[in-house]
Amino acid sequence: MAGKVALVTGAGSGIGKAVAIALLHEGYRVVLAGRRLEPLQETIRESGCPDQQALAVPTDVCSPAAVDALFVGIRETFGRLDVLFNNAGKSAHAVPFEDLTFADWQSVVDLNLTGAFLCAQAAYRLMKTQLPQGGRIINNGSISAHAPRPNSAPYTATKHAITGLTRSISLDGRQHNIACGQIDIGNAATDMVSTIRSGALQANGEVLIEPVMDLAHVASAVVYMAGLPLEANVQFMTVMATKMPYIGRG
Repeated sequence: MAGKVALVTGAGSGIGKAVAIALLHEGYRVVLAGRRLEPLQETIRESGCPDQQALAVPTDVCSPAAVDALFVGIRETFGRLDVLFNNAGKSAHAVPFEDLTFADWQSVVDLNLTGAFLCAQAAYRLMKTQLPQGGRIINNGSISAHAPRPNSAPYTATKHAITGLTRSISLDGRQHNIACGQIDIGNAATDMVSTIRSGALQANGEVLIEPVMDLAHVASAVVYMAGLPLEANVQFMTVMATKMPYIGRG
């Protein structure tokens, strides 16, 4: 994959960090985007890869102007983009639906959906016009795109929407050699699922400790999707801890 250029959003921690490091180790030149510069730089240091192989760009993906600036930097530094891993996301506090505030709803929609749209659209425009034409967009969905957890309306709604966005880009991108797929990730060992290790609310009201999987399995799955030739596509992939309560949830 030497010479291929990848962009990872939310690359300063968790899944984004693991994927960015895995792509660097595969030989990709990687653009790391996130809100704060320091975690992005730490990701690059931990990779052990040469600084010229990576570019850290502090970016608020909810801002059209910030995303435009991010892609100006990609063009000026690397000249093209082959892979976007649309990863940045968050969840709201788990509260009963009737207690959900508009501010919490809006902040999740802004990051999980609008941010993904802005980055995908900018990547699509670049991939359509670059030579050789085309590229791959990988959206980070979630098991919640199929089956919700209790008290998760904003997160679940946005992840269902990501599935629609994935299908639309996949269809519209065909004529421009742009492939789009989605990875739905179960309980991976990140700060975001730290509460699951001490007990997560289930649909029947019970609280259960749930199994988690190592982040390396997620990273290797994304690397596999990214590395396919553009004539092939993983449309949807689910990677999860084998014994987590997803199949049969509820």
